[in-house]
Amino acid sequence: MKTIIYSFGDAMNFSKIKSNFQDLKNGEIDVKQGLLSKEDALKLFEITHWKDYLKLFSIASEVRDYFKKEIEITSTIHITNICKVHPKCLYCGFASGTSKEGYYTPFKISDEEIKNSAIAIDKSGICRVSCSSAHGYEGGEVLRALKIVKENTNLEVLVNAGADLTEESIKEMKKYGIDTICCNLETTNKELFKKIKPGEELEDRIEVCKLVKKYDIELSSGLLLGVGESHEDRVNHLLFLKELDVDEIPIMGFNPYKGTPMENHPRCSSLEQAKTIAIVRLMFPDIRITSPTPTIGAELMQFALMGGASNIATVIPDNHPMNIKGVGNPKTGNLKDVIRMIKELGLKPKIRMD
Repeated sequence: MKTIIYSFGDAMNFSKIKSNFQDLKNGEIDVKQGLLSKEDALKLFEITHWKDYLKLFSIASEVRDYFKKEIEITSTIHITNICKVHPKCLYCGFASGTSKEGYYTPFKISDEEIKNSAIAIDKSGICRVSCSSAHGYEGGEVLRALKIVKENTNLEVLVNAGADLTEESIKEMKKYGIDTICCNLETTNKELFKKIKPGEELEDRIEVCKLVKKYDIELSSGLLLGVGESHEDRVNHLLFLKELDVDEIPIMGFNPYKGTPMENHPRCSSLEQAKTIAIVRLMFPDIRITSPTPTIGAELMQFALMGGASNIATVIPDNHPMNIKGVGNPKTGNLKDVIRMIKELGLKPKIRMD
């Protein structure tokens, strides 16, 4: 194996990334190495000139297109917002009673509502759904949803209940054909994690991630941007995800929900999210990189695609029977709009045409 070329020095040198990419295509470096060192990633986070942004987005999109021939689309079913974490996460507008912009009123949907939602998503041509729940059920609520979706559709299923999973519930999900389990660490800065998520422990989430990999299930685990982390925090987080051998990384920019303790905290810009996505693509050339429409901004989703994202999440078809609100922002992406925006960039949406 060839030694990967690193280091930008004082100025950006995108030719070195391109050289590393060519070596990767020639089989001279392992895809697991990625195309950047820690120092190079930190340097890329400092770019501020439009010319550098365009070069970064160009190479990141080229890498994405080499490994991913279609842009995946993931829809959503929210199972319950009745969360037993206390104190609540400072930014959360999903859990009942947190923000009137969010769901606010407690709910837990029925088996029939899960079934109807899943069938509608399947009929829309979307191939993948995320089933998520609040904490306090030891994975029982997302397991319930998984069984119903698999019994009634051909959808790939991701479940997301954070650290609210046990080893037994993960084993049961494996039994019922789970495709992906998401457990977002959000930040690996322990002090920051405890500040914004005072009712949770970072180690609990890390343990769930390790259990997911133990049972050979695809692991999704992402970053929450703009909550007070440094660029070095982000890069250290990404390097930790390399150690976990993560299969999917969602990049979620912070959006303030009114009525929450962080309602006056500034939003993470779509450009900053796209830059982060591009750096992640260069560090993880062949994995699924996800941008949820509520966090990038439904109308700004093309930033994520130009940055090298390969999956657009929280996409709602017109026939979805539920009133879905985003976890990071109440506004979600409409399927027709998302397909249009993907095609406007000359990309191919992964959509089933029955």
